[in-house]
Amino acid sequence: MKLEVLPIEGMPEVHSGDDLVGLIIDAADRCDTPLLEHDCLVVTQKIVSKAEDRLVSVDASEPLSHKPLVEAESVRVLRRRGDLVISETSQGFICANAGVDLSNVEKGYAALLPEDPDRSARRIRDGIKGKTGVEVAVVVSDTFGRPWRRGVTDVAIGSAGLNPVVDLRGTSDALGRELAVTEVAVVDEIAAAAELVMGKSAGVPVAIVRGLNRDWFGTGSVVEDVVRSPTEDLFR
Repeated sequence: MKLEVLPIEGMPEVHSGDDLVGLIIDAADRCDTPLLEHDCLVVTQKIVSKAEDRLVSVDASEPLSHKPLVEAESVRVLRRRGDLVISETSQGFICANAGVDLSNVEKGYAALLPEDPDRSARRIRDGIKGKTGVEVAVVVSDTFGRPWRRGVTDVAIGSAGLNPVVDLRGTSDALGRELAVTEVAVVDEIAAAAELVMGKSAGVPVAIVRGLNRDWFGTGSVVEDVVRSPTEDLFR
């Protein structure tokens, strides 16, 4: 399998109510990277939140003015250390500050996570199909830290058109041993690969991952298929 990861450059600033699908298609065409059948489009949470009016005004002169939003967006707080809060969101994600973010938004505003990122991904996928006739998969990505490891990476918080987890249990490894527990979160791997060309400050909020295994395309959702239920979680 050979993969290509292509940045879609030249996206304009996104505002509430904008036709995000149209903006993506136009930018892809200008970059001479039009969407093709079985592409996977990775879209950052930030522009999805902007388009869906998930920006909330905060006091730009007060560095911690977004903290009440963190509390409001948290259904459960797991840890606190100084100003840092690790909490569970209504979508089921465990992340810093309930996903409330001040980066890459205008001063005086904070971005909240989309209310239903899987639904957001479906809307983008359906919109692209309606405008171009092309069937793509869509991943909505966000930057998360990880327990016990330094640094951040992008993960999927929403998806459409993909099997989010590929179950390899019952298949054999390279030496013929049967795999008993291996399930691969391909949506997270796709999100992390796309981030390598999008970056954190390059102004590239959309990328195409091309050449994915066709068997990975299907149905499912991040919230239902990737987020581990509390009954299976050894750490909550």
